[in-house]
Amino acid sequence: MTANLLDFDLEGLAVFCEGLGEKRFRATQLFRWIHQRGANDFDQMSDLAKSLREKLKTTAHIAALPVLSQHMSQDGTIKWLFDVGDGNAVESVFIPEDDRGTLCVSSQAGCAVGCRFCSTGHQGFSRNLSTAEILAQLWFAEHFLRKHLGTDERVISNVVMMGMGEPLQNYSALIPALKAMLDDHGYGLSRRRVTVSTSGVVPMIDRLAQDCPVALAVSLHAPNDALRDVLVPLNRKYPLDELLQACERYLAHAPRDFITFEYCMLDGVNDQPEHARQLIDLVQRHGRQGLRCKFNLIPFNPFPASGLLRSPQPRVQAFAKALLDAGIVTTVRKTRGDDIDAACGQLAGDVRDRTRAQERMATQRHAHEQVIRFTPVTPSKDPSQ
Repeated sequence: MTANLLDFDLEGLAVFCEGLGEKRFRATQLFRWIHQRGANDFDQMSDLAKSLREKLKTTAHIAALPVLSQHMSQDGTIKWLFDVGDGNAVESVFIPEDDRGTLCVSSQAGCAVGCRFCSTGHQGFSRNLSTAEILAQLWFAEHFLRKHLGTDERVISNVVMMGMGEPLQNYSALIPALKAMLDDHGYGLSRRRVTVSTSGVVPMIDRLAQDCPVALAVSLHAPNDALRDVLVPLNRKYPLDELLQACERYLAHAPRDFITFEYCMLDGVNDQPEHARQLIDLVQRHGRQGLRCKFNLIPFNPFPASGLLRSPQPRVQAFAKALLDAGIVTTVRKTRGDDIDAACGQLAGDVRDRTRAQERMATQRHAHEQVIRFTPVTPSKDPSQ
């Protein structure tokens, strides 16, 4: 079976080329052809020796993922559904803005974390993606967009590992993919513009700081352990204080001087004034003068199996104001791609539920309903409360 060259970062490709009896500089040439030019035909690679091209034809290939569907939103967002075999599929989303083009990339088929508010988690976990399957999403999207927009310039300036799956639970495949994204001979992305989002796998946050420090986003979603245990089950293994201590350690290596905390606003569950006060206390008690962080408040995208609703906009704004008044940088995420189900938390794909996830989540909802109800769920007559 031949090797898919999308499985290698530059160092891995150099080792592969040496195994063919070629010098390491050939790997750099090959890497540029693949990632900078989007070539998948060795005959296109005119500056490679013909003898090397013949070797590559019998030992390697460059394979994108089959595209099952493509949807374009009215706001310019594009969502692709990629086939990864055995009935599994993953999704990637391109989000264009005036000053950047961001690609949201998946790392797993499904997700094992099972966050209550995430439709991907409700479908269960199938398997980890390979490095090639992670990188193929960027490879395809970048070169499709160049053709689509009629440009030779780089289109994707930012990558966020915020698609399907928990990236840090697929660490061995993630790191070579990140290195290829950052490599000047590949996509040349800045460490500040590549973000890994995690629900809080503490040991792997520490490893990422040493192996490939990029921007870090943490899916927080609750200000205390009792509520986060329900919303983000991984919290039972790595509770909040342990998680925030890992964030403190990461800052010593991070390309940005802050950690981004993602916080999905859930009506009557985590959006009350007392929750804002608890969040302020949580970040202020970590670090010498409080943990350097930014909060990104995310409007919830409802789906029937969750049993949850989106917080009213006035309440979101009041919540943001409380954090801002405490000196915490806070933004409210603009929802993009709603009309094609490409917004945050909506990536579910056409994937089989192999783990009876809906049945398990229903059981969890029943078991934890009393815990969630400790916060008022009746909307206030004053929408700012």
